[in-house]
Amino acid sequence: MVLARVGYLGPEGSFSHEAVVTLISAEPVACTSIADVLAGVADGSLDSGLVPLENAIEGTVSATIDGLVFDHDLVIEREVVLPIHMHLLAKSGVRPEDVTRVSSYVHALAQVRTYLATLTRAQIDQTTSTSQAAREVAASDEPWAAVGSALAGSLFGLEIIAADIADHPDNATRFVEVGHGAIPSPTGNDRTSIVCFQDADRPGSLYGILGRFAARDINLTKLESRPTKLGLGDYCFVIEFDGHVGDDIIADCLVDLQAHLVRVKFLGSYPVTGEGSTDRREEVGEARRSAADWISSLRGRIRT
Repeated sequence: MVLARVGYLGPEGSFSHEAVVTLISAEPVACTSIADVLAGVADGSLDSGLVPLENAIEGTVSATIDGLVFDHDLVIEREVVLPIHMHLLAKSGVRPEDVTRVSSYVHALAQVRTYLATLTRAQIDQTTSTSQAAREVAASDEPWAAVGSALAGSLFGLEIIAADIADHPDNATRFVEVGHGAIPSPTGNDRTSIVCFQDADRPGSLYGILGRFAARDINLTKLESRPTKLGLGDYCFVIEFDGHVGDDIIADCLVDLQAHLVRVKFLGSYPVTGEGSTDRREEVGEARRSAADWISSLRGRIRT
């Protein structure tokens, strides 16, 4: 069986590595940056890439969303949600109070600020990934430590000298697998991601965009503005919502947006975990029908 080459932010032992090994029929390929993952998919050297899109604590991963919005025409094919457990990793015999340097990826460091404040002797440094930090600690004779996964500690021969040090216990990261352009079939439990570029900054423009979704009972799951990099104050909107482009109501909404309001960039329709999006829309539709029946009964009581 031929395995698909799936790029991820390496080296081995990163949280991206933990996420990519959950995929079936995948050959994980470590890359040095998120930009390299996306570029590899775009030029065909990778079949797909799994990249972090959003963290429950730190929010959107800018390198991923900006790469998808501005740099490449790729399509999100699925999402993988990974619970994140942060540990302090060091060589055997090193105690937390001995540590003089702690290193990790910028998002990981941001998620353990409270604990790091207790390491009064330690200098805090950023690396390209959590696993790169573990590799540097393993190669050093200094009392250094890395913030990373249990997998990274195991791969590089480090011990967990402080476990679950994240500021918030329910941390998780949403990864997305991106490909060359094929859209997965609808499952009835799907999400669609788009980018809306405004032709001009005018009053009510965002309201006009959101009204198209509200009129069709389409549930938005995320709305975020991103600078277009064309000038200060020039923004586009990244919008995620329940449903699939294969659904007539979603297609109709996108046509309406593209024709009348904004330029739309399609980022993907893909299966998600959790409650079915179709069920949610049907519930809202039923509520709307019930409200219509109620107002009809009131109007029926008007004297003629």
